[in-house]
Amino acid sequence: MKNILRPALVLFFVLTLLTGIAYPLVVTGVAQSLFPAQAGGSLILRGGKPVGSSLIGQNFSDPKHFWGRPSATSPMGYNAANSSGSNLGPLNPALTDAVKGRVEALRAADPGNTAPVPVDLVTASSSGLDPHISPAAARYQVARVAKARGLTADRVQGLVEQQTEKPLIPFLGESQVNVLQLNLALEALR
Repeated sequence: MKNILRPALVLFFVLTLLTGIAYPLVVTGVAQSLFPAQAGGSLILRGGKPVGSSLIGQNFSDPKHFWGRPSATSPMGYNAANSSGSNLGPLNPALTDAVKGRVEALRAADPGNTAPVPVDLVTASSSGLDPHISPAAARYQVARVAKARGLTADRVQGLVEQQTEKPLIPFLGESQVNVLQLNLALEALR
């Protein structure tokens, strides 16, 4: 028994040191030296204070702001410690009711807008924390935001175009708009 137990314990401690301590320290050190912003959470700073992360969505409900995708995290929305989808299937009545409620809220916030509501404004992403919306979802909100801020729709639309992120390789991925960065750009117009 001693011949089996001793090598097993030695191997356990060696692997624990390598994979549990040394490897994470090396990876963390490399990440912080080569990619300091990303390793620090991709924080967005204004006046030296963090206002959010470019990787985590936030809840915007004021008509003066662009609204992002709904959050599926619980018990509170946009909780980065509890990333998850709703796990509601497409035929689930709870999902249908939630989407109908979100469509009604969007219509109530901008009654003159008769355009189809983009799907990403009424459905959560798989993580429940997506900080991006499609350019179509941003364009859908331009008139409401412009009216609430007393700006022209062309000015707000121009800001949406400036904030639209194109994919690195055009045929891989789609354009997207980071809602927090777009709202911060709106605030900077003052």
